[in-house]
Amino acid sequence: MIRCIAIDDEDLALELLEDYIGKVSFLELVATADNAIDALSIIEEQAIDLVFVDIQMPGLTGLQLVKTVNTKPMFVLVTAYDQYALESYDLNVVDYLVKPVPFDRFLKACNKAKELFLLRNKSSKPDAEQQDHFFIYVDYSHIKVSFNDIVWVEGFKDYIKIHLKSASRPIVARLSMKQMEEQLPQPKFVRIQKSYIVSRDAITAVRKNSVFIGEKELPVGENYKEMINSILGNSRNNP
Repeated sequence: MIRCIAIDDEDLALELLEDYIGKVSFLELVATADNAIDALSIIEEQAIDLVFVDIQMPGLTGLQLVKTVNTKPMFVLVTAYDQYALESYDLNVVDYLVKPVPFDRFLKACNKAKELFLLRNKSSKPDAEQQDHFFIYVDYSHIKVSFNDIVWVEGFKDYIKIHLKSASRPIVARLSMKQMEEQLPQPKFVRIQKSYIVSRDAITAVRKNSVFIGEKELPVGENYKEMINSILGNSRNNP
């Protein structure tokens, strides 16, 4: 079950969220709140997996709540305003629902959350079967991906491309780079730029501001220069 909380300062909107959540078999409503400040305490004190939250609320807005929490549950924003959509996706929320929300659209958001929840749980299981691969949701299927098959990962906003040794075309999935990075074992993979994660074994050459995978050159971001030293280790012989 996915443990969730609903937050809205409008009584009717909060009641509708409660009703919708009650109709989804894999959701468990742990609590409701009519303001984000009270909700923050609940989120920090209890094991909450998913938060449905309105944006425009007094005291602390829904977007501020997403930025404030120390724990990192999944968030679905439910709001009467569509102008915050771009900012919300920069925060890696699961979905953005504009009121009035029909139930089928609400269910679609819940299914997205379920997919991410399953992916996170599979990656966190310590059994041996999970040590050399993970599953990623693509085109209505969970695809098994071997860590040894990954060459590099490329990020595009809320999507990623996973380039594989075994395939001429990359796997494209709806996932953030942060979420992807959490799936990959360290130090086998290294983040070299905001939009790139590479397999150390696949790197064939290193320059000051880039790494090479065969003839493919990938840039190293300014904030990731220390990664060059970690890649080279003790083999550096140039100043």
